[in-house]
Amino acid sequence: MLGRSGMDYHFEFTQCREHPVSPTPTPEDLLVFYIPDREAWQSTCERLIENGFVCVTSFNPYWDISGRTFEDLDGYRIVLQNATWSS
Repeated sequence: MLGRSGMDYHFEFTQCREHPVSPTPTPEDLLVFYIPDREAWQSTCERLIENGFVCVTSFNPYWDISGRTFEDLDGYRIVLQNATWSS
């Protein structure tokens, strides 16, 4: 689970060996986290690699300018952007 105490949401990543689901990710299915602090961003990138994520080139080159894209064993992608989110 990923979440923050006091928030009204969390992300839950599960698996079930008895009822496996065939993943169907695309290179554009992204979960993006904005981490403006450079040291915190670098540390988070390192932890993803230590936990089995693979750093990949993003399908959309925009994400490679100030961030890194990581893929899990099922092919789903997370982007860690070293920037502040702006709409």
